[in-house]
Amino acid sequence: VQLQASGGGLVQAGGSLRLSCAASGRTFSSYFMGWFRQAPGKEREFVAAIRWSAGSTYYSDSVKGRFTISSDNAKNTVYLQMNNLKPEDTAVYYCAAQGRLAYIRDSGQYDYWGQGTQVTVSS
Repeated sequence: VQLQASGGGLVQAGGSLRLSCAASGRTFSSYFMGWFRQAPGKEREFVAAIRWSAGSTYYSDSVKGRFTISSDNAKNTVYLQMNNLKPEDTAVYYCAAQGRLAYIRDSGQYDYWGQGTQVTVSS
């Protein structure tokens, strides 16, 4: 199983980025796909998740209304559209997958992880 995250970069505050997570190696239709982020000196935190088969979406309060998670089943890819970025969004962003369909905000419940992509927002 492989998750390949991409799309990070440097952007000014108020700008946008779209992260992608390409999944391969198994069928993920029954899984939750999540995005987490980790800033220097901080714990990894939940950002957003989507139930692949149903399309149900979940967000942290800090990104709700600014970020949108979506999936393309044909491409086995999950996206995180990030708008109105703030300096506090600066972090390494990771995509992850879990089949428990529970505790989706808990990084410990995820079985598979991508390598991370750096997002830097300048003020």
